[in-house]
Amino acid sequence: MGEREDRRGARSGDRGARRAVYIISVAAELAGVHPQTLRIYEQKGLVRPHRTRGNTRRYSEEDIDRLRRVQALTQGGVNLAGVKRIIELEEELERLSERVRELTQQLEERAIPMPGSRVSVQIVPVESLMPPPWDGAR
Repeated sequence: MGEREDRRGARSGDRGARRAVYIISVAAELAGVHPQTLRIYEQKGLVRPHRTRGNTRRYSEEDIDRLRRVQALTQGGVNLAGVKRIIELEEELERLSERVRELTQQLEERAIPMPGSRVSVQIVPVESLMPPPWDGAR
């Protein structure tokens, strides 16, 4: 099934953790901070809660996890600008790791032509030619 992304980059397949259900007071209590702290975090771009038609903030489980991560970093001595950069880098690392997994899978599924080769020589996974000797299959 095709997944769509919302304005925050959330995929429709991740609905449970991304469903915004908590009002600011509940989210603050779950994250262990004051509601005003959540407003500051939003202002600084550390969290982006969903907004209802009445413009009230609603937080998801994913938002709560992110708030807890922000709290852990700030309690460890990192300032808010540093927290924002750390989270950006963690998200970039996750995106790049996923891309590496996708590319690895593609490489494992198909032969790769040798560059500059005039003869039909290809790099293929060894398992496609013969089973590994440790499998015991002969």
